[in-house]
Amino acid sequence: MQLSHGVSRVHARFDDPNLVSCGGLAPVLALARRAGLNDLVEARCTLSGPGAFGAHLKVPALVAGMVAGADSIEDMDLLRHGAMGRLFTGIRAPSTLGTFLRTFTFGHVRQLDAVASNLLGNLARLAPVLPAAPAVVFLDVDDTMRETHGYAKQGVAYGYNRIKGLNALIATISTPTSAPLIAGTRLRKGATNSARGADRLVADALVTARRAGVDPNASTVILRADSAFYTHKVIAAACRGGARFSVTARMTATVRTAVGAIAQDAWTPIHYPNAFVDPDTGELISDAEVAEIPFTAFTGRRKTEHVTGRLIVRRVRRLNPKTAAGEQDELFAVWRYHAVFTDSPLTMLQAEAQHRGHAIIEQVIADLKNGPLAHLPSGRFNANAAWLVCAAMAFNLTRASGALASLRHAHATTATIRAELINVAARLSRTARTLTLHLPTGWPWASSWQALFGAAVHPPPVAV
Repeated sequence: MQLSHGVSRVHARFDDPNLVSCGGLAPVLALARRAGLNDLVEARCTLSGPGAFGAHLKVPALVAGMVAGADSIEDMDLLRHGAMGRLFTGIRAPSTLGTFLRTFTFGHVRQLDAVASNLLGNLARLAPVLPAAPAVVFLDVDDTMRETHGYAKQGVAYGYNRIKGLNALIATISTPTSAPLIAGTRLRKGATNSARGADRLVADALVTARRAGVDPNASTVILRADSAFYTHKVIAAACRGGARFSVTARMTATVRTAVGAIAQDAWTPIHYPNAFVDPDTGELISDAEVAEIPFTAFTGRRKTEHVTGRLIVRRVRRLNPKTAAGEQDELFAVWRYHAVFTDSPLTMLQAEAQHRGHAIIEQVIADLKNGPLAHLPSGRFNANAAWLVCAAMAFNLTRASGALASLRHAHATTATIRAELINVAARLSRTARTLTLHLPTGWPWASSWQALFGAAVHPPPVAV
């Protein structure tokens, strides 16, 4: 590909007041309005003080900017160009939105959490983001460090992975056939324990799942988490909420004793067609052995707080490098053990494979870091906490838009949805008080865009 004319004969001017660079925001914000985003903010958020007025317009503006690709307060300027002022109302300058974020307190962030929870419930009724009456629903919990530079931001410290920044705790819900949605978030200081506050997040996420149409009586809800969340509080919160659990067990003395009690003839060899990375060594694993044994966890607590389930143990042979190179034979087999504590009703091999699916939350974290969570833009901790909640709402709104567009976009990353459905140039024209968006001829995803536009802007009438 090359320019059709010589370089000296190509010119550029920013002089068209009828163009917008992100025409896909029109159906997305129409969907947000139908889901009640503006009304929820107005009803739930009680911010006060200078810069707090108009939350019902400023929160959707922040979400819209994130849907379009903004990852900092300054990037919100992409909402102010060309014909954006004719296509949307309530557009605010980045400085205004930054001042607005700094008015948030911890209580106001919790109010915004309630807005995000109700918004997801409404989106689930408007878009096919979750199948009706799913047989199994996964609630995945994990945390991540968002790196920052300098010490000006409140709460910044070195975390468990020796990265300086803030810690984001995230809960997602998904099914075997649907892409994950964010059911809850918490921003914590950098030097925090991964499981701190996770029990409350699990309880809130289960409430959000019910709002999204998940019936614990008709579906099996399974909490999946890694060993950082192997605590009584987290597992008890799942049980109180009617969920089952599948949590990687730390190799405590009681767990090691249980693993040592497994008979040698109880191990079942398995082969993984798609090798996966061992969480302890980083090596690729394609062959292992699996066994299970009944187990009671947290026996150091009072008897009423003991949790009964089973340990599903995977062991992988640990090879001496000299043995692998053929230099010497091994005297005896040495194994690495990986145990999962669960009360899943599935068979051993099914439950073991199901637990490995917990890695899907890493895709959500990667999506967030490739979008609005690329930065935590404010020096105020609560402003960054509000930013994280807005990022979750933008993620769910983008995911719902993709589900309305096509089956392919329902499972695509948010970056793909932005590139193909959101950030498409459009020219506005007005005829008889009607705005028309003129989009590029031959756009490869035109049919998906039209499906989204029709479902969000001109939905079919509701049958009475």
